Amino acid sequence: MIRKSIILSAVLAASILSSCKNDDAETPIETEEITFTKEGEATLLKPNGDTIQQIDIEIADNAYEHQTGLMYRESMEDDQGMLFIYDDEAPRAFYMKNTYIALDIIYFASDSTAVSFQKNAQPEDETSLPSEAPAQFVLELNAGLADDWNIEVGDKIDFQRID
Repeated sequence: MIRKSIILSAVLAASILSSCKNDDAETPIETEEITFTKEGEATLLKPNGDTIQQIDIEIADNAYEHQTGLMYRESMEDDQGMLFIYDDEAPRAFYMKNTYIALDIIYFASDSTAVSFQKNAQPEDETSLPSEAPAQFVLELNAGLADDWNIEVGDKIDFQRID
């Protein structure tokens, strides 16, 4: 009798557990790819005013955009970048959590002069990537472009929003 009750209990438990199975857990959630949205244009300049490169930019100028940046992006064109704009000049540090593309990060002072770089920041690396001097603007580009374009400390950025 005890044996029948143990078997009946096991069958009952198995049927309850199988009825509670969540079929949604096996169905992948479809998400939309995050794509670049041109919000402005930036020109990188040598101190003498010679143009280094002109790019289209997305602008991150609020707390949410500062925190998410280029996270979850699969790619970015070489003539595109993300410009982070802060209210003040201060030491800054970025990291690559949930960022899937390698980046060059260029820190600019309040006068738009490049003060430091973090080149070839690796995808999904959560190591802090600090500026070497206070910065008010930060530009993220595809990794390698800072070297390809010969961007140096002392170069400038000029940008404007578009409507």
